[in-house]
Amino acid sequence: MAISKELLDILACPKCKGEIYLNDRKDGLICDACKLLYEIRDDIPIMLIDEATSLEN
Repeated sequence: MAISKELLDILACPKCKGEIYLNDRKDGLICDACKLLYEIRDDIPIMLIDEATSLEN
């Protein structure tokens, strides 16, 4: 079961409150402004800043 469009429409980045979107692999949510990836585990987005993965090298 994937994340519903309705849920994606109301979710926001917990750090900047900006827009997030589903990545190509559909296993995480990306915030371009913060350069963070929020993992999706068992169809539940983990929206904790401390758990997010940085997209910067």
